[in-house]
Amino acid sequence: MQHRLLKYLRRELLPTVFCSGCGGGTILNLFCHIIDEMNLEPNDIISVTGIGCSSWIPSPYLAVDTLHTTHGRAIAFATGVKIMQPDKKVIVIAGDGDLAGIGGNHLIHAARRNIDLTVFLVNNNIYGMTGGQVSPTTPISIKTTTTPYGNIEPPFKIAELVAAAGGVYVARWTTYHVVQLKKAMKEAIEKIGFSFVEICSQCPTSYGRRIGRHEGIDLLKDFKANAINIKNTSKYKKEELENKLILGKIVEKSRPEFVEGLKQINSKVKIKER
Repeated sequence: MQHRLLKYLRRELLPTVFCSGCGGGTILNLFCHIIDEMNLEPNDIISVTGIGCSSWIPSPYLAVDTLHTTHGRAIAFATGVKIMQPDKKVIVIAGDGDLAGIGGNHLIHAARRNIDLTVFLVNNNIYGMTGGQVSPTTPISIKTTTTPYGNIEPPFKIAELVAAAGGVYVARWTTYHVVQLKKAMKEAIEKIGFSFVEICSQCPTSYGRRIGRHEGIDLLKDFKANAINIKNTSKYKKEELENKLILGKIVEKSRPEFVEGLKQINSKVKIKER
């Protein structure tokens, strides 16, 4: 007997190389469940990623068409894929350093254009694979390999940034809140337009040891202790929300989608040429 989800994985590459306690395995597990529960056809999925620990979630482990691209360029590649293959589910899974750092401009402009992409940004607060450098989401005062005396740069509130740039579905959850996270990932995939889920994920190897959390379970406990549902924020004072994880759906709306707009322009041009 084989587990029903194995058909969505490249079994010859298992087990994964994720560090013990990493949230990457949880996200891969959830994504396989989502494909199965939504009855998505793997041949209709194109997953695009960049460089980093989180990029190993879709590539090489998912048994779907994948593009493992250059650092920071996942959304740029995904944009081209969606324009040429508009009927495919184009899903980007990559890390905070990749998508919010060198790839930050691609991220906000894809949200502005409202191209029909689903983006799962795995936020572990650090550049995990390349040595533990400070990332755009590293909290203030954290010592990293590139901030040995403490980080003085305020971190992006990345989900709020995407919402402000024009994303039509934006949410944030953690790898502790697996039920809510799976629901949000499904909603993001179903939504037409630029949909985005920030997934706060534990990294005991590169981030946890810098804050005294050497085990994944310790970071998961932190997620639980510091979480506040966005629906309940009005109950707290502003200072009480500092350093808390505000979780839930930040925005859901509808507006014209980019590829559909291109189709309409092309139709008008063809009519004129006749």
